[in-house]
Amino acid sequence: MNFTNLDRTDAYRKLKDEYSAGTERLLLPDILSEERITTYSIAAGGGLTYNYAAKQVDDSVLNILSDLAAETGCIEKYRALAAGERMNTGEDRRVLHHLTRGELIGPVSEADSNLGAFYREQQQRIAEFSRRVRSGEITGSTGKSFSTVVQIGIGGSDLGPRALYLALKNWCRTELGPPQLAARFISNVDPDDAEEVLHSLDLERTLFILVSKSGTTQETLTNRTLVTEMMRSSGIPGLDPERHFVAVTSQTSPLAKSPGFLDSFFIDDYIGGRYSSTSAVGGVVLSLAFGPKIFERLLAGAHEADKAAMEKDFHCNAALTDALIGVWERNICGFPVSAILPYSQGLHRFPAHLQQLDMESNGKQVNRDGEPLGYSTGPVIFGEPGTNGQHSFYQLLHQGTDIVPLQFIGFIRSQTGYDTEYEGSTSQQKLKANLTAQIVAFAAGKENSNLNKNFPGGRPSSLIYADQLTPEALGALLAHFENKVMFQGFIWNINSFDQEGVQLGKILTNQVLGAPEKRGALLNAYARLLKL
Repeated sequence: MNFTNLDRTDAYRKLKDEYSAGTERLLLPDILSEERITTYSIAAGGGLTYNYAAKQVDDSVLNILSDLAAETGCIEKYRALAAGERMNTGEDRRVLHHLTRGELIGPVSEADSNLGAFYREQQQRIAEFSRRVRSGEITGSTGKSFSTVVQIGIGGSDLGPRALYLALKNWCRTELGPPQLAARFISNVDPDDAEEVLHSLDLERTLFILVSKSGTTQETLTNRTLVTEMMRSSGIPGLDPERHFVAVTSQTSPLAKSPGFLDSFFIDDYIGGRYSSTSAVGGVVLSLAFGPKIFERLLAGAHEADKAAMEKDFHCNAALTDALIGVWERNICGFPVSAILPYSQGLHRFPAHLQQLDMESNGKQVNRDGEPLGYSTGPVIFGEPGTNGQHSFYQLLHQGTDIVPLQFIGFIRSQTGYDTEYEGSTSQQKLKANLTAQIVAFAAGKENSNLNKNFPGGRPSSLIYADQLTPEALGALLAHFENKVMFQGFIWNINSFDQEGVQLGKILTNQVLGAPEKRGALLNAYARLLKL
């Protein structure tokens, strides 16, 4: 495989020349058309379609982007990753989150152990445990069945699983009916976070899931202690915390052999935190809450999207096309920010997950060999559901001095079917009308001699849409963005699978919590402000 910095590729130079020569040709108000809207679409798996008609590209740009994908070996590297090559150079690890959804190339083994079989074994164990909990066969320490599960974890142990749970909660309630277990999440080391969750729980009927791959995560272990102390001080006769906890960790972590759990489920070092939602990290809470069949359907949607991302022709590869256009916008157009705008309330925490996925993966300043880069890498990611965002930050998106590329997500049908008609249209029709209007308003704008009311347009956007937000569609949506981030990392020649940028803060935190004389002057000065 050839690993080359973006600015050393022939395609990069051609893209810069194309942009310099063709900015007037690419004005969105001029190129957006009905024909383009119907043809610039790619099936993305799970019933999803990716539409990029309102992006500031034409066939000439797309052809050079296709050359860039070939020159940087995007599909070749994806196949190598899926086959188990050690693509995480910073930690000398394989990258196997795709394997939690199913094989793409073939079996991946290590020391005579089939890793795909290991992941499937854990999923089967989770399914059986979930069945026994949901049926009432496994109960809490006072004999009562569990009605609530609480996941204790931070970062990838919280953001992805929380986003997926919230995205499917209404669909499962409507389609499956009772019994569904409620799920809550504790992540922040701020004690107010845990207390807000715990004060409303029936502790006798609550099952806690402690998630830490290393078994040493400071925030997570602190919250575990807080929970167990509250349970022990509750005054409830017979309440035993050990009968109310399960663990998700690695087989080599200190938690793996701890006797203080009903059961333990395992991941390994080849599943990065922000890519772990389809492993036991997300599988336990989703299977307990909704039943293991729903989790299996989510995995099926993700696997379908993973297979679609193997397609060499970028015209048929939604994740690769999305990634390439993102590189065009970041490195050629110079746009430093991208917004995720789901027109579905179920996805209201999905942008937070994508912030970690994208910014922790591709917020890098050196290439995969540790050499400084001379070009920009990952953009800043933010977002909020429509139509809430329209009444918040769309002012800047429409009339601000910076152009922010937009990624809209929408669905034809709501999850619950509950609706009402007002002024001749239903709520769901109004939601879709707002989404439709915003795409065109951002692209085409509207001239006005009063510059305060002038909309310049030229704001590029894409649309990912499906009939309904189902488990399959959600799994494919998750995988689409994971694969997009992966492809962009290949193009930028960076390691998208480590996160050294989070380490310094951890080290300094431990210094602050240690002896004051060892903190240093700056840490001591700020610590005194906060009475540490």
